[in-house]
Amino acid sequence: MDHAATLALPPEPGGSGTPQVVDQVALARLYGEPLFTMPHDLYIPPDALEVFLEAFEGPLDLLLYLIRKQNFNILDIPMAGLTRQYLVYVEEIRTRNLELAAEYLLMAAMLIEIKSRMLLPPKAVAEGEEPEDPRAELVRRLLEYEQMKLAAARLNALPQYGRDFLKAQVYIEQSLQPRFPDVHLVDLQQAWADILKRARLVQHHKISREELSVREHMSYVLKRLQGRKFVEFEELFDPAKGMSVLVVTFIALLELGKETLIEITQAEAFAPIYVRLAYSPV
Repeated sequence: MDHAATLALPPEPGGSGTPQVVDQVALARLYGEPLFTMPHDLYIPPDALEVFLEAFEGPLDLLLYLIRKQNFNILDIPMAGLTRQYLVYVEEIRTRNLELAAEYLLMAAMLIEIKSRMLLPPKAVAEGEEPEDPRAELVRRLLEYEQMKLAAARLNALPQYGRDFLKAQVYIEQSLQPRFPDVHLVDLQQAWADILKRARLVQHHKISREELSVREHMSYVLKRLQGRKFVEFEELFDPAKGMSVLVVTFIALLELGKETLIEITQAEAFAPIYVRLAYSPV
């Protein structure tokens, strides 16, 4: 709470003439002497009272400030004194910034209504019941507001990221071995279909009987892979040798993959397929 919001109240009728101060603090000191009234020749900037208003967060905040400073019992508020102090505050701002003071004027009207209802005779109630207190709703709102304000203060006291501490960030350069995605069956089928499509373009219509060995082609594939890090899948096939050789070579590749002698990898989806040895020769 900004104590710049200290208010000087006009003297009571028939009093000593000394102005009352809301929290018994002088407005200022002039040559060491307390000043309780505003000098008539003092220049006040046009926007001074706007800053004055911003010391409070709303009408309930102002009411709570006045109650706590005067040590009023919040469950038994003296409406006459509280309303008089509140109206002095509203009167100070009414002619300068009506838009900013609209909600304060609404609260002032509510205080006047409560004060008027307290002056009226209480309504008849059934035997054993207490008459309704016109201040009950205002007290409830003030208590709820005070609880929320205290909870907000406790939350604000907690350490906050960016205000009370910062997250430590350390960059560590690591050499990570790339992990290629697994080759799916659909990818092998598509690659095999492309090889067959090109083989039909160069096939020869020559009828001959040829005995082909899968083991021999497995050895042929292993020799092609020796000394090379990666070999493209399509390089292991020679369409000029005919369809039968292509089929046996493909079966040889499947057998080698089944026996985990070779690895078939692919960098990403739809990328070329590569084949390499799964072991390092001694």
